[in-house]
Amino acid sequence: MGKIGVWENAEPGVKRKIYPPGRSLMMMEVHFEKGAEGYVHRHPHEQYSYCLRGRLLFTIDGVEHELKAGDTIYIPGGAAHGTKALEPSALLDTFTPLREDLLTR
Repeated sequence: MGKIGVWENAEPGVKRKIYPPGRSLMMMEVHFEKGAEGYVHRHPHEQYSYCLRGRLLFTIDGVEHELKAGDTIYIPGGAAHGTKALEPSALLDTFTPLREDLLTR
């Protein structure tokens, strides 16, 4: 199993911590420095992201959405998505089913 409960670097200026997963649901906290990006990617998992603090600009299948503290966004499975931190920010991401690609790396 991958690193559970340990902060690790994801992309430049982005760090994440994966929480212990359930059977088909998992959470991950992600912190961003101002200007840092979560690169555009896609996966078959459904995702909800909750903005804990800061402001981020999400792009989902080419459509931009700005999130601020207290906002959520749904990302359907298979959608191309990424984000850029407009200020220092933090997200709580939830996935179903489990992101085996993250858990088994």
